[in-house]
Amino acid sequence: MILGSPRTRSATAAVLVVAALGACTSEAPTPSGSPSGSAPSSSAGSVSPTDGVRVTGAPAPLAALVGTVYAGGDLTRTSSPSAAAALKARTKAAGPVDATAKVGSWMGTPVAVVTAGDDVTLAVGPTWKVVGGWWPSLGVAKPSLGGGPRWVLAIGSDARKGQPLEGTRADVLQVIGIDGSGGGGVMGMARDLWVPLSTGGKGKINSAMVFGGPRAQVSTVRSVTGLPVEGYVVLGFSGFKKIVDDQGGIPIVIPKTVVASHAKNLVIKAGAQTLSGAEALAYARERKTLPDGDFGRSRHQGEVILAAAIKAKLAGPIAIPSALSSFSKVGRSNLSAEQILTFTAGLHQLSPLKVGRGVAQGAFGWADQQSIVVLGRQARGLFAEFRDGNLS
Repeated sequence: MILGSPRTRSATAAVLVVAALGACTSEAPTPSGSPSGSAPSSSAGSVSPTDGVRVTGAPAPLAALVGTVYAGGDLTRTSSPSAAAALKARTKAAGPVDATAKVGSWMGTPVAVVTAGDDVTLAVGPTWKVVGGWWPSLGVAKPSLGGGPRWVLAIGSDARKGQPLEGTRADVLQVIGIDGSGGGGVMGMARDLWVPLSTGGKGKINSAMVFGGPRAQVSTVRSVTGLPVEGYVVLGFSGFKKIVDDQGGIPIVIPKTVVASHAKNLVIKAGAQTLSGAEALAYARERKTLPDGDFGRSRHQGEVILAAAIKAKLAGPIAIPSALSSFSKVGRSNLSAEQILTFTAGLHQLSPLKVGRGVAQGAFGWADQQSIVVLGRQARGLFAEFRDGNLS
């Protein structure tokens, strides 16, 4: 449970919204098969050309690639530079390998996670290549996940029915970070923060998306925080509710009863429960009835992320492809398949004792005939602390 202070150490890893809400026990359908190997060739699985390596649920090209990983073969042309470097000194598999593959897609690009015992191989299609993972059975000391620190901006769009996701105000702004060494954090940005906008002039931080789309929103957050955020994921109200409902809701402990004034006074009672999509959205958006207003709303958003993260953590990395497939149907992002796959898998490497959460706050003020939040010492201190990707 997350308590009410603006900065709280979490009891588990805080996970990117897309993975947290989608990576549960149910699975999305995998893409149809193709000669390039974008989906499993059969439900019975396949055997790679390498003797002793069986990969269930993989198309033949992916199974062959995994076989090469465990046979100690050359991966120069079939892996990213960072993955190739990590696997260069690996040992060959000492015996038979039984692996399981799950294939999904990210914005039309095939992605896969292959597990074998404690090993995890991350691959991107359609011409399959290894982009990261961890392989303790092969003597690889450290995970290969794009290094660190890394940050991604999770945006909740205020778009209503018929409006584009990427051209309306950002109702949710949460910066997700990892330090590459098992630590990380989630930092909420109060949407009324009055800041210089990347599109010119000053305004509330969430208005950057109105004037220049999510790329402008990311640029604004980069400038304000000093954090080199890689990119964004955007989800709207209906998409959020659909993902939550499709995955059976979000188990959570609500610390204090909330009356969601904007949702026909929906009452979300204190205590342990499973929130539906509509309830989770109402809890994450409520502001007017909270004593600390916008700051409390940002805190609630962090609580929802954390609760979903716990559910995702239990499912493990093998559920990531299903999560990415689900998100791709309703959300938007400028992150490549390699970026999102390695970042999301990296969240599963976090130590529960090395992950923290905070909300960038400030004093209330007035500008252009509207109430605003002025950046102060607390927010700047939080930004500085997050420069290593860790808020613990």
